[in-house]
This record gives sequence, structure tokens and C-alpha cells, in this order.
Amino acid sequence: MRILLINPNTSQSVSDLIAAEARRAASASTHIDVVTAPLGVAYIETRFEALIGAYAAANLAAEKASKYDALVIAAFGDPGLWGIREAVDIPVIGLTEAALMSACMLGNRFSIIAISHRITAWYRECVQANGLAGRLASIRCLQQPLQDIGTVQTDHESRLRELCMQAIDADGADVLILAGAPLAGLARTIRNDIPVPLVEGVSSAVRHAETLIALAPGTAERGSFSPPPPKPNQGLSAAMQALLKRERPPI
Repeated sequence: MRILLINPNTSQSVSDLIAAEARRAASASTHIDVVTAPLGVAYIETRFEALIGAYAAANLAAEKASKYDALVIAAFGDPGLWGIREAVDIPVIGLTEAALMSACMLGNRFSIIAISHRITAWYRECVQANGLAGRLASIRCLQQPLQDIGTVQTDHESRLRELCMQAIDADGADVLILAGAPLAGLARTIRNDIPVPLVEGVSSAVRHAETLIALAPGTAERGSFSPPPPKPNQGLSAAMQALLKRERPPI
């Protein structure tokens, strides 16, 4: 299996965290590659930044999808996930979606532990979009300024542990989701000290991707995730134009 993880942020240090956790989580025979957005912001916190990240992710998907068996949108909030899923022929998984599905198989109510206050409204909307608002116990987040997005989990590990315990004791969470690529791998570090299951997006997405590849479910030729119809366009990259021109066999 060949899985590509697309980091829609521009931080190479975060891509390094993603790659390390993805390779730890993957089966021994699975090949993992990670690419970093060449344009955008260092880390996505807002809806507008997510639009930029979605465009960057879509361009990378157009360039590289044909070489892989599955794609992972490797940012919590899943920028561009559903649109990219329409456009390519392979499974496309997002960190939020994957972590939510994992959490729902481990308990009833889950809490999300996030790295910033500004990000929480968008995360709540992502949970709603996945139809799981009724199972969200809380979103708890860091309030301190982030010195380096690549070292958030080491810089703030003590506070992140506190947030985990507050979500359990005060909010009634059965499962905790450590949200965002900058926290990739933290669940492995603190799991033995937290009294409920911990999940995070990168490892969940890689394992769900392997499952979908093995299931070979086919592609959407009808319905809302069928390919975008051909139409005139301008200003798009050559790879994006080629993807939009792609013809599929008739049903």
C-alpha cells in the first residue's frame, strides 16, 4: 500500500511530526510519503486559512494522487476533504474524520484537546458537519501563545495533560481526541497516564486508509461525490486541469 499525507500547512517541522507518527502507525509493508503545502500559512486556525489550505491540498492531490492508493489530508479540520474526495479515484481521509470515527468506536462522548482558542469554533463546526455534535462533550484548548508550532507538544505537555484530565473529570468525556498535526505522537507519550482512551488524527487516518484500501470499495460514479463535470476554466495548474478533464467509463 502507498499512502500520501498532505500537510496543508507550510510548516516542515509539522510535516516531520506527521511522517514520524504515520510510519509508526502504518503496517510494515505500507509506504508512507508526506508533502508540505508550498503556499499558505504556518498553521491553520481559522476558516479563511482553511480555504487557503484546501487550495494548496487540492493542487498537491492533483499532482500526486495517481501514484498512491490513498490520500490523507493531514490537518485537523480536514481542509478541502470533501472536494478532493470528489475529484480523485482513491480513498481520501481527513484527520478530523478519522479521529472522530476512532473515538466513536471507543466510547460515547468525546472531548477534543486543541492547541489554540481561535481554532475551537471551526473544530466545533467540523464535528457538526460529521453529524456528531450530540456526542461532543467539550473542546478544551491551550490559551498560551505558541512559540513554535513544531514544538507545541513538548513546550506545553504539562498543560495538555491538565486539559485532558479536566475534560474527563468536568466534562464527562469517555474518549479524548488530541487534535491537530502538531500533536502527532503525543498520545503515545501520555497514554499510560490518562485514564480514558486517547486517539489522534495521524495514526487514525493511516489505519483507516489501510482498511479502505484493503476493502477496495470502488469509486463514486453517481451521487454527490461523483467527479466534477468538465467545464471551461482558467488560471489553474496543468495538474489541476488534467484532473478536471479526466474521463471515466460510463456506467
